[in-house]
Amino acid sequence: MRVRGSRVAVVGGSVAGCATALAAARAGAGEVVVYERAAGGLQDRGVGLAVHDDRYAELAAAGHLGPDVPWRRLTRRPWIVRDGGAPAGRAVGVLPFPFRSYNWGSLWRELRAGLPASVGYVQGAAVERVLPGPDGAALRFADGRTERFDLVVGADGYRSAVRAATRAATVPAYAGYLAWRGTLPVELLPGPHDAWPEHDAATVVFPGGHMIVYRIPGPGGRGTSANWVFYTAPPASVGPALRDATSLPAGTVTDELVSHHAAVVEERFPPYWQEVVRRTPRSGTYVQPIYDLAVPHYGEGRLVLAGDAAAVARPHSGSGAVKALQDAAVLERVLREEPDLDAAVRAYDAERSPTGRAVVGVGRRLGRAQVQATPDWAAMDQEAVDTWWRTAADGGRGFGGQALTGPRE
Repeated sequence: MRVRGSRVAVVGGSVAGCATALAAARAGAGEVVVYERAAGGLQDRGVGLAVHDDRYAELAAAGHLGPDVPWRRLTRRPWIVRDGGAPAGRAVGVLPFPFRSYNWGSLWRELRAGLPASVGYVQGAAVERVLPGPDGAALRFADGRTERFDLVVGADGYRSAVRAATRAATVPAYAGYLAWRGTLPVELLPGPHDAWPEHDAATVVFPGGHMIVYRIPGPGGRGTSANWVFYTAPPASVGPALRDATSLPAGTVTDELVSHHAAVVEERFPPYWQEVVRRTPRSGTYVQPIYDLAVPHYGEGRLVLAGDAAAVARPHSGSGAVKALQDAAVLERVLREEPDLDAAVRAYDAERSPTGRAVVGVGRRLGRAQVQATPDWAAMDQEAVDTWWRTAADGGRGFGGQALTGPRE
């Protein structure tokens, strides 16, 4: 069956879901419906993300990331250690950082607004089971009803119901550490204001972890916020509870974990960066256990996977949103070019599966270098940082995402 006239369901309505729904509609699907579990809007998710300049150029050319989404320019990444004589610490080295930073909520809002009126977007629709068939798949919802589609796109995140319906049915594995995320308006930053140059992705490093901080557009594209992500292992008593894929939303983080986080900040961070963390409102923070997953196949039968439903890469790779938007761009192309849906699924799988594995590999490599097997940062200088980046981080190969024009292992 060709895509024209087909019924396509997209499970999950965030960045990957909106992008793949647009891809299916532009490729000529007869009906496209997005099913989002959450009943409310997603635009309030104000965390930051960064897109490498090269990946932006590819996505813009493919029509999957336009210039209207608010962004901020990033150019450098200084690596900073605590130094008793320097309130903002001492930079042991600086690496190029050619990225554009975004607010997740603003990106989602633009993608959602860009969907044609013909695309259905149903909120509060929890898909509990996916039932594959020889020429399509059925979705079973929490309210008991069932809907059949010719093609189902799983864009429902790291606990994907669509992925669970595939033969592999793989699940994410806990990496052994956490990311503590926070955002605050730049007006709340401590002085002096020249302690953190505007275009820097400052990286505070210490044994067993680091914190990267960069500016992003504020909520709704208004103003500017500071976005920080702090990686380190939790206390041993917390680790076992995180082995199954889970999350720690606001209000559920234990006092033990909060105290551990505060102690690491107090012991390891320069005073200026301690104050940045302290001034972040509690409502602007959350904890993300780090998992990763590389599926053997992005496509099977009439099911395809996109975004974190397909490959969960550690955030160090700098490619989460990029990967989802690339998935959409490739899906649109194969739906246009291949003679039928079955051939399109095979072509999508052949192109995106190796790319997903490569991105996950980059995240693991950077996780080891920056969290799990950190060097003696305080003893390093620019030459040592350059050498470390070439060896432990493979020179940043694949950092910011794989090229859209072809997968690389």
